[in-house]
Amino acid sequence: MSEQTGGAALFSDALGRLEAIFERLGANGEVRRRLAQPVLSLEVAIPLRRDDGALEVFRGWRVQYDTIRGPAKGGIRFHPGVDQGEVTTLAFWMAVKCAVVGLPFGGGKGGVCVDPKKLSPLELERLSRGYLRAIADVIGPDRDIPAPDLNTNETIMGWMADEYATIARRQVPAVITGKPLPLGGSPGRIASTGRGALTVLDLWTKRKNRKPKDLTVAVQGFGNAGYHFAKLAHERGYRIVALADSSRTLHHPDGLDPGPIWEEKQRSRELKGLVYCDEPMHCAQKGTKELDAENILSLDVDILVLAAMEDQVKKDNVDDVQATVVLEIANGPVTSQADECLTAREIVVIPDVLANTGGVIVSHLEWVQNRTGEYLDEKEVNRRLDARLTAEADRVMDLADAEQVSLRTAAYMQGIGRIAAAIHSRGHCQEAD
Repeated sequence: MSEQTGGAALFSDALGRLEAIFERLGANGEVRRRLAQPVLSLEVAIPLRRDDGALEVFRGWRVQYDTIRGPAKGGIRFHPGVDQGEVTTLAFWMAVKCAVVGLPFGGGKGGVCVDPKKLSPLELERLSRGYLRAIADVIGPDRDIPAPDLNTNETIMGWMADEYATIARRQVPAVITGKPLPLGGSPGRIASTGRGALTVLDLWTKRKNRKPKDLTVAVQGFGNAGYHFAKLAHERGYRIVALADSSRTLHHPDGLDPGPIWEEKQRSRELKGLVYCDEPMHCAQKGTKELDAENILSLDVDILVLAAMEDQVKKDNVDDVQATVVLEIANGPVTSQADECLTAREIVVIPDVLANTGGVIVSHLEWVQNRTGEYLDEKEVNRRLDARLTAEADRVMDLADAEQVSLRTAAYMQGIGRIAAAIHSRGHCQEAD
């Protein structure tokens, strides 16, 4: 299957979830047609001069899916599997999730088909700046605000913000979020996706009268979001019994401390269970077993956290899942077919369009701070994140109970319902965006 076919299949699967939502909402044909395709899809070629003088050209995309509720908002990913279909799907999901949590944004996404691990630091900076130059005409604080995503970070966002300022001949900090603090970034942004996911999980456990100390957790995906979720959940009292990246799974039935494992991974670039540190309290975690990466899905745990990439749980492995709750931190980690199977088995899925909104909520706060020039401390950022997400997640869970539907269906009803209301409020004579 080609990359384009794979991305097209992902987009088709994502849109396939909407028909039942439209029926429940009684959405008319105008809403369905508006949400059937993006309002803008830009493909660019990015020439990169390698350190040895050779020239390579990389393909990149920026998609604005829906802007009816505000400027497009969404990250930029660097990955060899990126294609137009994937970026379009991610932009669609961003439109839904911004509406789910009531942010005044539409959905956008960007990506470059590249393996960043094969680039030197200077090549990575040149590519980042080249991508920004290629999309500069379609972004801006009132049109489309990029942010970090897979394999991009605050450093790359800083390069891009600087490149935009060079083009605009003025400082425009609100054009990009997820920036370094000295360039107008917001405290709490790096940990926000993991923190937000834990906020939603805490709310669900409280409503079910479950206590963190009684729940075992396995985390697939030990990158930024997965690590911060695991660290904060460990501090909250959840028992993190397994951590996995693309190479292996670490498992310990008595629980793992994510902190020293993360530190060791940053040092050695490997996920290791036997961790040696200078501090006595960070000594070796003996008894940790190393399993194949895919074994994380079949562990007998209470909560399976999916924080890697899309399409991790699908038709051919969904029966391996033994958890009673699946928490989606990654975008689209469960296919629609697998989702139906999990629902039939009464496995609760806390969906991505609710669970991973912490990042975009804090990005909104960064955007507001950049525009007003008044900055918040981390405690206040975290307070506002928790307050908004708790309120919106409560609404989703109340709706799921009232309508007797899954949390995913309730979240989509909330998000698509708000988008539909905005479309209707624009009247019948508006031009297409």
